[in-house]
Amino acid sequence: MAEEVVEPAEKPEEAPVDIEEQTKVQTRSEADNWDPRTELGRKVKNGEITSMQTILQQGLRVAEIGIVDKLLPDMESELLMIGQSKGKFGGGARRIFKQTQKKTPEGNKPSFACMAVVGNRDGYVGIGYGKSKDTVPAREKAIRNAKRNIFRVRRGAGSWEDASKEPHSIPFTVEGKCGSVRIKLIPAPKGKGLVVEKECAKVLALAGIRNVYSKTSGQTNTKSNLIWALLDALHKLTSTKTRPADREIIGAEL
Repeated sequence: MAEEVVEPAEKPEEAPVDIEEQTKVQTRSEADNWDPRTELGRKVKNGEITSMQTILQQGLRVAEIGIVDKLLPDMESELLMIGQSKGKFGGGARRIFKQTQKKTPEGNKPSFACMAVVGNRDGYVGIGYGKSKDTVPAREKAIRNAKRNIFRVRRGAGSWEDASKEPHSIPFTVEGKCGSVRIKLIPAPKGKGLVVEKECAKVLALAGIRNVYSKTSGQTNTKSNLIWALLDALHKLTSTKTRPADREIIGAEL
């Protein structure tokens, strides 16, 4: 008598894991279990302060990353390519870590630097710099410092080619500098995109700016100086005061 062959039951297909959503859930749980150590942190934890704009308007210092995680749970982070790997003729592929080393009697002591940007794509952005003897601590330090340096960017539609009042660009031309690097940001109409260097485009995208022209000069290959020049321009954009009559014309978001 022939034996009956029983085929094994097929396992149900597992749903793909959304890493970005999983990270957001983890951030929310960390914000709920956060133990504040400052007076500002305790006010945020207790619900006395419910807006990041309130903190920035009062000029308070954000010393805990839990404040940002609580008030802005939809923050995204990205690492900037400020380093370069070793290669022939002095050139290699760009990478996120900038490596330096110190010569001592015991030998060479390497260190790694990293630059990160965080933002919610709706006006809030921060840039941080971290340095450590290993890559992972440098990356985590950069992200923490970026959250502590959070600020609000003034957006608008200041291009003469655009009649929109939606804050998709910047309200007026602004210039920033760091060392020999100069960068000028110019308002652009809808559809032009970010006509700017790639690493600067990452910062502007997380800040919620979708259309802008740019002009740079100096040693722009030094990416860290270029990013600091961009940060200088964004701070000037935020702190510059405009007349009430100009706000309707440029469509500035206050």
